[in-house]
Amino acid sequence: MLGRLFHAWEKHLASRDDAERRVLPFDWGAGFLGDGTLPDPEARAFLHDYVKKALAEDEAYFQPREVSDFRLHNGQLTFTSPLPTPYPDNNLAHALFFPAGRRGPAVVVLPQWNAQGGAQTGLCRLLNLFGLTALRLTLPYHGPRMPAGLVRADYMLSPNLGRTLQACRQAVLEARSAITWLLREGYGPIGVIGTSLGSAIAFITLAHDQRARAGVLNHISPYFADVVWRGLSTRHVRQGLEGRIDLEELRQLWLPISPRSYYHRLQGSERGFLLIYARYDLSFPPDESRRVVEAFQQLGIPHQKLILPCGHYTTAKFPFNFMDGLAIARFFRKKLR
Repeated sequence: MLGRLFHAWEKHLASRDDAERRVLPFDWGAGFLGDGTLPDPEARAFLHDYVKKALAEDEAYFQPREVSDFRLHNGQLTFTSPLPTPYPDNNLAHALFFPAGRRGPAVVVLPQWNAQGGAQTGLCRLLNLFGLTALRLTLPYHGPRMPAGLVRADYMLSPNLGRTLQACRQAVLEARSAITWLLREGYGPIGVIGTSLGSAIAFITLAHDQRARAGVLNHISPYFADVVWRGLSTRHVRQGLEGRIDLEELRQLWLPISPRSYYHRLQGSERGFLLIYARYDLSFPPDESRRVVEAFQQLGIPHQKLILPCGHYTTAKFPFNFMDGLAIARFFRKKLR
């Protein structure tokens, strides 16, 4: 009965912006990865080759070039994105800075998909109360980075496979650049927290950047594609995919942005991780979340687990948002001492 109540609540919350959801056309997206002149069959083959190379050379794939124009003004940090895209507005990274002091531990905060301007700022202020500085990044194609004509961050995640790969890679490179800035400013040790889509970005960042000493993954799944295919939040994205690609091939093509591809990078780590998922989540299916926890257990990766007694959207509702935020803040205060 409790599950039915939460599922009904989740569906109600998810339906509030149905009028803004658009089913975008399917595209292999080769142009966002290096070659926009290929017809469909060649573009498909190009994408498979691209993915194989990205996975084989993931160290270089997620290594950002040096950023030289960090600028902090009135609590907002901006810098040129290490990965340029065809959209000028998206090529300037933005972050809100919440200092708890001039030095000390700091946390990079990666919000959820379609996060509004004030999203996660409450968490940042809570982290401040625990003595932790916070830097809340704006994900690609969100907020001031959104191209004209969009009302949602559809270019971050869509049936355009190549653009989605590029956007998520861009987010990882920017998160790593944010860590660089914090360390240059004298902050540390560093933690990373990601929520929902931001959780996948956080996982890949943590897997490739040893400078981050602790991580919180808030809503988890091993495969990027499975969340999109099965999730309530992404049902309109699946509509654009169906008939052109099946789940198995989609899973393969989005492996570079799937946490499952980088479990091995966390083996033998002495860093701490907090894995959070919601018992009645319709957007990140709990069975997928449990697979992440089981993998951490089998591989001996140090971690803690928190199962929230709610769903995905309801995580943002009281008292679940308080439970979530308090667990995150306590974890980082302990791990970043």
